[in-house]
Amino acid sequence: MWKICANFIKMEKYNFDTVIDRRNTGAIKIEGLKERFGREDVCPMWIADMDFAICPEITAALNERLAHPVYGYSKASDGYWQAIIDWLDRRHHLSVTHEELSFIPGVVRGVAYAVNYFSSRGDKIIIQPPVYHPFKMVIEGNDRVALPNPLVLTELGYKMDLEHLERLMAEESPRMMILCNPHNPAGIQWDVETLRRVAALARKHNVVVVSDEIHADLMVFGNEHIPFVSVSEDAETVAVTLSAPSKTFNIPGLVSSWMLVKNPELRVPFYRWLSSNEFDGANFMATIGTEAAYRNGERWLGELLTYIEDNIKFVEEFMAQNLPMLKPMRPQASFLVWLDCRGLNLSQPQLVDLFVNKARLALNDGTMFGREGEGFMRLNVACPRVVLADALAYLAKAIND
Repeated sequence: MWKICANFIKMEKYNFDTVIDRRNTGAIKIEGLKERFGREDVCPMWIADMDFAICPEITAALNERLAHPVYGYSKASDGYWQAIIDWLDRRHHLSVTHEELSFIPGVVRGVAYAVNYFSSRGDKIIIQPPVYHPFKMVIEGNDRVALPNPLVLTELGYKMDLEHLERLMAEESPRMMILCNPHNPAGIQWDVETLRRVAALARKHNVVVVSDEIHADLMVFGNEHIPFVSVSEDAETVAVTLSAPSKTFNIPGLVSSWMLVKNPELRVPFYRWLSSNEFDGANFMATIGTEAAYRNGERWLGELLTYIEDNIKFVEEFMAQNLPMLKPMRPQASFLVWLDCRGLNLSQPQLVDLFVNKARLALNDGTMFGREGEGFMRLNVACPRVVLADALAYLAKAIND
């Protein structure tokens, strides 16, 4: 496949157009349809993994290790840690050291570890709905109180209500804030000034900020990621950063994530607690997959991001021409598109019924992310374009009918 670029011709190495049958692989995206949507005859465009074959260099590294006949206890190699350090420096101009990093078996588990270590039962923790729903689940499941600082929807998209955030920190004495940067489901990369303001408020009011940055490497349309910890001394003081190669390289099944804490007053006792409870133990599949991704996956990622951008533009153009009552919000990061469906004038149950039972499409219900998501649906566009085209055609027919 050849693609003509500005002043040169580039041969694409990877193929994202192949439709892959994921049935009988234990994929939640497929196996969870009946439980989540009440039926299995729907096109799965919900949970945030991709329907693309992973970077073959990752598979090669895993196969090489699996060829060895012993799968004993393992530890993360120096090469694993250096791959993360080099990646952050190269991709995000962020300088970190090995001692500032820790392995964690998944970002949500990392959030749960931080909630349990830095807060106590009954403590309040700030979230910013509409936002990734496991934040609230982790908070309430551990007998803490979710304290909403809802985002403000404007004609230009969402922004933080910093005045309300300041009042919450001053009056409610929260112990922690969970920041989504880039934001899920809206795909927002928060700007430097907003992040600096959050950091200053958090430091002033002694609030630990857990920053979920799992979508940081999926920046699209020329946007650049801004790590929260990088914006100021205040941010370094309060930040616990969580990220992973899982979304970026479509390897969440390897359960490989990492944590970054620069402030030693937070880091040293927290990491000691993680270690003593063996929460930071890494399996060799996770570390080998991560190292291969960060060392050998950049070309694959570059081609992936171009494909995702084209899929997003395909959605925008299709809806502008055929479904003008639906307004896709262009993400700055990720393969998730936040659909404003309020133009249909349907209640949320009616909206879900339209997508699931009439169009036969399985999208995330906007209210999953908080009541602020009413009138919205979340669409995963990380699939071959032919699948996306068929899905949009089904939706158009259901709405027109």
